[in-house]
Amino acid sequence: MKIAVTYENGQVFQHFGHTEEFKVYDTEDKKILSSQVVGTGGSGHEALAVFLKNLGVKVLICGGIGGGARTALAQAGIELYPGASGDADQAVEALLNGSLDYDPNTMCSHHHEGGEHNCHGHGHSCGGHN
Repeated sequence: MKIAVTYENGQVFQHFGHTEEFKVYDTEDKKILSSQVVGTGGSGHEALAVFLKNLGVKVLICGGIGGGARTALAQAGIELYPGASGDADQAVEALLNGSLDYDPNTMCSHHHEGGEHNCHGHGHSCGGHN
C-alpha cells in the first residue's frame, strides 16, 4: 500500500493545498519497504488529489486541509488522516502500528488573503478558535 505525507524538512507539512512535496512510502505487512520525496510541480488544492491518485497512493497523512480537497481525495479513493504533525517517518510508522495521533475534524479555511492562513497542527482544529 502506498502512503503519502505532506512533507517539508522531514516534518508533516501543515497546509495540504500549499505543500510542495509529498513523501511517498511503499508499505507491506505494517512495514515501510521504501520511500521517496516527490515534488508536486506547483499543483495545488484539488489537483493534488489527482496527482496522488496517479502515483497509486491509497492513504494520505497531513496537517490542515480544506473541504474541497477532502472531497477530491474522497472521490479519488484516498483515505485521509488529517491533523497530524511531527516527524513524517514516525507518522507513517504510527499509522502502520495503529497509534497515529490525528484529528479527523481538522479543517483549513482557504478564504485568506496575502498568503496568510490559520492552520495549526498542535491538536487544534483550523480556523475554529473563538
